[in-house]
Amino acid sequence: MTSKLVVKQPAPVMVHQESNQWGSRICDCCDDLPMCCFAFWCLPCFECVTVKKYGECLCLPLVDYLLSPCVPPVTMTTRQSMRQLYGIQGSMCNDCVCATFCRSCVWCQMAREMKERSIQIVLVNKHTKNLA
Repeated sequence: MTSKLVVKQPAPVMVHQESNQWGSRICDCCDDLPMCCFAFWCLPCFECVTVKKYGECLCLPLVDYLLSPCVPPVTMTTRQSMRQLYGIQGSMCNDCVCATFCRSCVWCQMAREMKERSIQIVLVNKHTKNLA
């Protein structure tokens, strides 16, 4: 008499976190110290790297330095675009104020948001059994 052993493993559960808020506050720059230092010491380079990861032209943020010393249009519209993409609540007025007065913090916040939201799948309930 032979017996069959049927083992069925639990299927992985995909946890997808959607939020209509930023993952971090604008002044949480020190949550990621290497990123914060990079943005502090060389903001134009940091902006170019971040916008490239976002899928735009590498030199796009340099337009801010050439066109407008006061209100940076590329920073403001990139923040607006990211809010639209991720479904984050906010207003164009708030984007304008943040981009004008907290420019490096805005770029750090956007980089942290991309880094946080790029995590695709989280496996939950992974069980291991020895069948010996």
